[in-house]
Amino acid sequence: MRTGSEASVAITADVTSDRRVWLQAMSRELFSHITAVREQEELVFSMLASMPRASVAALQCRMASLLQFDVLGMLPDEIALHVLFFLPPEALFTCSLVSRRWRTLADDQLLWKGLCAERDWQWRTPTSPPDPESSPEYPTHESDDDEGMGDEEEDTVQSMLLDDSGYNSMDMDALFPASSSSTAQPTSSVSAGPSSPTFSTRTSGPSSPTPRLSFSRSPRSASTPDYKLLYQTHLRIRHRIKHRSYKLHNLQTPGNARNHTNAIYCLQLYTYPDTGVQVLFTGSKDRSVREWNLATGEVTRVIEGIHSSSILSICVNDGLLASGGSDHRVAIWDLDNNKPVKVIDDHMDSVLCVRFDDKKLVTCSKDRTVRVYSLPTFAPKHVLLQHRAAVNAVAISPIHIVSASGDRSVRLWDAETGALLKTFENHHWRGIAAIDFKFPFVLTGSSDKHLRMLDLRNSTGWSTAPPYRTAPAASGSVVCQMCGNNPHLAGTRPPNREHEELVRSVALSHELSVSGSYDFTVKVWDRETGALMADLVGGHTGRIFCVGFDATKVISCGEDQKICIWDFAHGMDTSFVSL
Repeated sequence: MRTGSEASVAITADVTSDRRVWLQAMSRELFSHITAVREQEELVFSMLASMPRASVAALQCRMASLLQFDVLGMLPDEIALHVLFFLPPEALFTCSLVSRRWRTLADDQLLWKGLCAERDWQWRTPTSPPDPESSPEYPTHESDDDEGMGDEEEDTVQSMLLDDSGYNSMDMDALFPASSSSTAQPTSSVSAGPSSPTFSTRTSGPSSPTPRLSFSRSPRSASTPDYKLLYQTHLRIRHRIKHRSYKLHNLQTPGNARNHTNAIYCLQLYTYPDTGVQVLFTGSKDRSVREWNLATGEVTRVIEGIHSSSILSICVNDGLLASGGSDHRVAIWDLDNNKPVKVIDDHMDSVLCVRFDDKKLVTCSKDRTVRVYSLPTFAPKHVLLQHRAAVNAVAISPIHIVSASGDRSVRLWDAETGALLKTFENHHWRGIAAIDFKFPFVLTGSSDKHLRMLDLRNSTGWSTAPPYRTAPAASGSVVCQMCGNNPHLAGTRPPNREHEELVRSVALSHELSVSGSYDFTVKVWDRETGALMADLVGGHTGRIFCVGFDATKVISCGEDQKICIWDFAHGMDTSFVSL
């Protein structure tokens, strides 16, 4: 039995419901006589205008649900994903915040896998690393020459470049206070004689334990690829590069008997395909190549006895290591079997750069030639003779060879036929010291202290050379006040702090460019715009001879015997990031 109050409430609810039904019927009847939509809108608006403001506000809240229509959510998954495929990553991040349905669609792995593939970001299966520790700094050592640089076309310029007066008299520790493990912020061989060659490889570790470095991260619990996480991780590292947030380590530790004992001219990062272990190879004036385990900081292999003098360049690919030296020789070493494969003695002067892939080995020398050999036999194929001065560097692709010389030119060759396809004369005002190549982009560094990016398809790009006008506007003449260069590439100069000395080494990826200079600094640039992203100082106290980098770190070496590692992924799990 209902009480009196309950019965009264029930009667009131029934009356209210009946009245709502009656009002709806009357509305339909009224609008049936007004067929024009515009007239219906005017009628409704006039009714709303006659009501109190509070009632209009209440109606607005009730009408909100009628105005919401989830177009994307109403579509089948296949069509909705096709729509999202055309959105940029930033829009996908926003879409994932709209609703659960939108988040499921916006987090679809196929979408993010495609975005990662566009940037060549690959997922790798995580491996178990050791506990990270930092490495102390290694004492500096001065050197007075750079055997890895050839002469320029003008001997007077070359003699000026090799004048090292001032290096030893400067207080480098005062200029660049070193820190072995600190977070930086924006404010803050074959014998030369007639005797038989001897080959020696040491693989045992040092007697004392070596501090370990923090480059491998803890693996993810799930092995299933998460491409959105991969994309976010790369964005986070790029953000750190932009804000100069890194930890600086020195790979060579004091007192380690397996350290290099002289200037380090060259380096290359390499990941063994069968184990996924990343290592670093370095070549030195001490005539040896060393292999470093980046997870432990230990030297795992020493290759010596092949070269009778300084090792100026190395290249590692598919289980083979090629080295070029000032003894005019090129040596190839089988890493899997730990033995030499071939020694080539064709050049008449120091071999300044070696590069190879699955089909060819390319070398260049102070003797002004570029030589091409066929793999796997290493039979001579071409001798390229067009340069007028030492060929300081070469870079290769499956079908092209690009060479850079002291004659200030860059030359593009057909790798198969050896034909000269194109010559870029006076690409820099002084000799070109370094080059890297990822078609269609060529990055060069020069004695004129500048970098240039060139798009081979249309000869456009950017340069760090500032165009200061020194003649009337009608003449269009522009030169750099620092180096005297007359830049000819299309495009505008970004506001950068350029290198102050010779740019000795460059490295290029799809998104970034890295350069190392005689001014003791390493710089990171945006590949597309040429904007300076990071200025890495305080690591070296001598000239930098070589730089390299991967998705998480930059590595450099030089005359001070340091191997500096600028870690931008410190404290992050990057075990799934392909290096």
